[in-house]
Amino acid sequence: MPLTLQDERCRNIHSSRANFYSVSNILLQSIFDSGTLKNGAHSALLPTAIDRILTMASEPGAGFDSKGLGLRAQKKLLGKMSSKKIAKVFIDDTTARVLDNAFRILKDYLPTKKDADKVLKYLIKTVVKIGILYRNDQFNADELKVVESFKQKFHSLSMTVVSFYTVDFTYDKTFLRHSVEECQQLLQQLIRRHLTDKSKSRLDIIFDTFNDPKLMDVVFTPGGKYKDYMDKITTDMNALMDEGNL
Repeated sequence: MPLTLQDERCRNIHSSRANFYSVSNILLQSIFDSGTLKNGAHSALLPTAIDRILTMASEPGAGFDSKGLGLRAQKKLLGKMSSKKIAKVFIDDTTARVLDNAFRILKDYLPTKKDADKVLKYLIKTVVKIGILYRNDQFNADELKVVESFKQKFHSLSMTVVSFYTVDFTYDKTFLRHSVEECQQLLQQLIRRHLTDKSKSRLDIIFDTFNDPKLMDVVFTPGGKYKDYMDKITTDMNALMDEGNL
């Protein structure tokens, strides 16, 4: 008895589901191997993400694209995780401490704790989204040049932050703000083809928050109110730079 169109679609869904579990595990294992994702963290989230993706993949004319579906799976997983959980899963302990102390500063400086929560959430999810794109070879040759330019600029910015904080009378707000703006422009150029307008707006919110001249003045005031946090941040930033991770 010949298969109906509905039978064929059901068979394709079943086959795609089996194949996709295999592909997803391979993709996630590549993240485990890089040391950025802890085993078991995705187990409760993966089935729901896969089911939603396979529903889209089973539409008429949709083929099985392992790389495309893998990217969607990781984005779905990301959308279901809180920023704190993402930080635990994807971010190393030293970077997590930097973010924690930056959050403590923002929580005190910004009008409400909710504002600080929002900035931290946007920051973590943006970093992870870009990491997913990079690990899955989504950037073209020109964009990879932008990646390298950003790495150099951000490393230079990190060194500048540490120097301005630890060496008296070196703080130059104009220079620092210009450096932050350069990093912002490079990241916007990098994500232009890949992320939504909402994600691009969130990136601007992140940079505009940290590039606030009043916040900079308070942070870099010798012996200021955020000294304890900045001591810890700059110590960890130095460690990250020494390890080649910043």
